[in-house]
Amino acid sequence: MQCQNCKNQTATIHLTEITNGNRTETHLCQTCAQKQGLAVQTQIPLNELLSTLLSAQPEATGEDSTPQEEKACPRCGMTLRRFSKETLLGCPQDYEVFEKNLLPLIQRTHNGNTEHCGKTPSSVGPEQDKQIQLAALRRQLDVALRNEQYETAARLRDQIRNLQ
Repeated sequence: MQCQNCKNQTATIHLTEITNGNRTETHLCQTCAQKQGLAVQTQIPLNELLSTLLSAQPEATGEDSTPQEEKACPRCGMTLRRFSKETLLGCPQDYEVFEKNLLPLIQRTHNGNTEHCGKTPSSVGPEQDKQIQLAALRRQLDVALRNEQYETAARLRDQIRNLQ
């Protein structure tokens, strides 16, 4: 998609504004966005976003009436307070220890999803995109056959044939 301003470069900044129920979209290249005074941050790391959201949440209490913020991971000693300052969890077990606090944050930042399902770069061509879809459908077909879900397997088989 070309920049709506200069019409020379590829648009990398996509703004959506909703005013009184009317949606307007603006697509700009980074240069034009900077000229218009738009602050451009390429990506916010997930840990930084979670930390910001976590610090904005009211303090919850656990079953033992110890504030969740003071609850520590038995493996690495990480606390929610320390996480909000350092923006990094200490070990994989922290996700289980602080699940009650982290799960709502992860769901909010991923539109209700809690599992990473991958991302396809915008530079992927239609043929590569088709191959990615076929691979995903084949994996689903294998799972359906292993679980003896033959109706689902037949539907997936037909989808694969249509894509080929």
